[in-house]
Amino acid sequence: MATSLKIDDSLKSRVQELASQRRRSAHWIMLEAIQQYVDREEARESFKQEALASWAAYQETGRHLTGEEVRTWLNSWGTDDDKTVPECHK
Repeated sequence: MATSLKIDDSLKSRVQELASQRRRSAHWIMLEAIQQYVDREEARESFKQEALASWAAYQETGRHLTGEEVRTWLNSWGTDDDKTVPECHK
């Protein structure tokens, strides 16, 4: 599948300069930029959907952890007192 992009002269020059600095083609630079954008936006959408599902579960059950419980757990990571995931409660 062939796709073309129309970009202004300023952006085109910037891409060409970056390609030259990286010893890559302008095509490679643009593909890399698009891939990174799509990966980031897919991750953002996944995070959003997970947050919405978590909110729906909380509304249904009321089960949760407090911020302090989560911070205590996370702060224990990599220490001699590595704690397990706390139990959710109402």
